[in-house]
Amino acid sequence: MIEVSHLTRRFGSLVAVDDVSFSLEPGEVVGFLGPNGAGKTTSMRILTGYLAATSADVLRVAGYDVLRDSLKVRQNIGYLPESVPLYKEMRVEEMMAFQGRLHGMGRKQLMGRVPEVLERVGVLDRKRQLVGHLSRGLRQRVGLAVALLPNPKVLILDEPTSGLDPLQRAEVRTLIRELAGEHTVLLSSHILAEVESMSDRVIILREGRVVADGAREELIATLGGRGHVRLEAVVGDAEAARDLLATLPGVEDVQITERVGIHDGFTLSGSGDLREDVGALAAMKGWALRELSEVRPTLESLFASLVVGDGSIAPAPRSAPAPAPVSLSVEPIVLDGISGMGLDLMPLAPAVEAPSLGTPGQKDNFYSLNPFDGGGSRDLSKPVGSGDTQDEGCEDEEDEA
Repeated sequence: MIEVSHLTRRFGSLVAVDDVSFSLEPGEVVGFLGPNGAGKTTSMRILTGYLAATSADVLRVAGYDVLRDSLKVRQNIGYLPESVPLYKEMRVEEMMAFQGRLHGMGRKQLMGRVPEVLERVGVLDRKRQLVGHLSRGLRQRVGLAVALLPNPKVLILDEPTSGLDPLQRAEVRTLIRELAGEHTVLLSSHILAEVESMSDRVIILREGRVVADGAREELIATLGGRGHVRLEAVVGDAEAARDLLATLPGVEDVQITERVGIHDGFTLSGSGDLREDVGALAAMKGWALRELSEVRPTLESLFASLVVGDGSIAPAPRSAPAPAPVSLSVEPIVLDGISGMGLDLMPLAPAVEAPSLGTPGQKDNFYSLNPFDGGGSRDLSKPVGSGDTQDEGCEDEEDEA
């Protein structure tokens, strides 16, 4: 339905579109992605006949050559530019009738088609209003109605949700998804979520060139890199823990990342979902977990990687400072008032002790991992004194009782 081969457009010394090639099949909805100035709008203007190409081997829409059969191409295209060109002094239905006559539609045909299109885009109740009195979002809807009016084979939409509120955006996305199969749709946007929700295939442009073209899942699988599992836990010896994690089935690589508070960080990559085996190992070794999550590449990370030009996708860096190394010792937890309830309490987590300064009468500092010691207000990044434990809190509670 759309064929583009080796399309180039220059503005003096500036190359806006550089040797671009792609094709769209009938009924396909394809998203044009790229930062500002990537060449999306220029390519669309060339396809609609608004702008001439500097050079192109093939430039065909709906079977017609854009250069030689420009009028036939325009008869088969519905175009919504980023800045919607509407006459503000006309009423909505007058604007639609005017556009219909430009397409050669008769009065009888317009009487049935105009209300149908206005209802489909949700502005039928505004048909008697002046275009200039409409909000930007409503004018965007009228522009979409103008593009749909002649029931074209191809729809070219440049930022179709620009200026719409969140509810209107959702309605327009639903409408565009419904158009799949009825029309071939090429839409541009710099909002990744919009393109993901409206199209199954994306074309990513960078500096006028196509850097990726394909279905979202295929691009993520082939260009997005592999996912990984992130682990943060109190393990004691990080090097020994890394060696132990590396022996798990399916694990191909283990990296030690930044230390957060008293928790060591690890990144594991390999085949399949490794979280179950990592969690089982942590339970067996008694590691106190802070995070165990799977990080998968997304279209957003792929887009950033391709546009910035860095082919690698790395996990986000952590900025927390790394404290001094500490030693581990396991202590049983005794909770007053619970031992007589028939509960078999295992240690919730190892207590992490800092080396004693050895000064007589001075409190030893340690990290308390007891969840009952201060509840959610405890700060695991700072040591507490041996006299600042839950016993004092319990005495206060007894006094209040």
